[in-house]
Amino acid sequence: MSTDTARAAAPGGLAGWERRLHTGAHPVAYPLIRGLGKLRPVVRLPGLGVLVSEASLVRDVLMDASYSKSGTRASGALWTPVVGPRVLLNMHGAEHLELRRRLNGLFTPRAVEAIVAPAGERFRERLAAGLENGGSVEFVGLVKELSGGVISRLLGVPDDAPGRLPDTELFTLGTSITSLVRLGRPRLTAPQVAKAKAAVEILAGPVRNAYRSDDPSTFPGRLRVLGLSEDEAVGIVSAFVIAGTETLVSYVPRLAAMLFDGGRLPGLAADRSGLPDAVNEGLRYTAPSPMMLREATAAGRLGGVRIRPGDRILLSTVHAVKSLGGFDPGTPVPPAARQLWFGAGAHFCIGMPLAMAEINCALAALLDEYRRNPWSIRSRTVSRNVLIPHYKSLELTRAN
Repeated sequence: MSTDTARAAAPGGLAGWERRLHTGAHPVAYPLIRGLGKLRPVVRLPGLGVLVSEASLVRDVLMDASYSKSGTRASGALWTPVVGPRVLLNMHGAEHLELRRRLNGLFTPRAVEAIVAPAGERFRERLAAGLENGGSVEFVGLVKELSGGVISRLLGVPDDAPGRLPDTELFTLGTSITSLVRLGRPRLTAPQVAKAKAAVEILAGPVRNAYRSDDPSTFPGRLRVLGLSEDEAVGIVSAFVIAGTETLVSYVPRLAAMLFDGGRLPGLAADRSGLPDAVNEGLRYTAPSPMMLREATAAGRLGGVRIRPGDRILLSTVHAVKSLGGFDPGTPVPPAARQLWFGAGAHFCIGMPLAMAEINCALAALLDEYRRNPWSIRSRTVSRNVLIPHYKSLELTRAN
């Protein structure tokens, strides 16, 4: 048994690895936010904003239209200079609701299957080949390829297209944008905007080609059918890439490790009925969207703290959900925290069905391989100073 496997099997191993992931990503901010959240549910942090760390209050803010996503100190300020003003993640009010209504049919079960299935098949084949005959596979890299394959479908690029970027390069393009974000900085600098826009322009080429081909079987073609302009289609596809790229690659390896560390793989491999609860509880416990940003547009009070118009509101999803207890798929998530990692109200993540399809695809392949011949974790490393906590590597292996 390797050192890392022994540590994982030791009491508290699961929680210990999750703690290392968070402190590796945010060695100062994570302990600070967790500590403040235990003291008070809402606290004003000079120079940063108002930190909200209690699940019901986080949900209240998300459901309240007086807290905007499009303000100069909200998440919209980060993304509008990069992807344009009309991409859902930086919109608010009636205009946002209207665009969301038009896009609601994008992620039907049939549409999601068409997007995920090709990349999912490649993922399954690569996983099986890597573990064959006592081999090993670097699982984080495989999940990056899965994510990149889904990005390729969103861009409207056929699998056999000449010059098609490799899946891992498409993933890297997405992370090159999200890696620019820092909690203490409400806006990107001019050089950062230029870097992010350069990455978006690489994504934009295939989107424009697919849009102009007027093929409704492609994702950009469907946006054209919905009446969106070419520039709007580029912005929306780019926004989906930005919003979903790192969360999947953060979550799936972490859940795989937690199921291994907690000794839950044999049961789930034999009986999949408990998988939905394990996935949902894993999302609750890992909080792959650890922080959300809003801007107050009206005066009021929140958890006893006076709110002023223009206040930056820091919604600490990670504390709101982690404070509910350890990883336990048998315990229902309290209503206040249910699916909080996907948001709430008008801004509930429209791409949630796509994310869940990718998650279920990866886990089904993992469990199938485990049932065929159990695998274990040979080694793992934690990523340092990143926006979303994740494993840098997670090597899976089996003896035969």
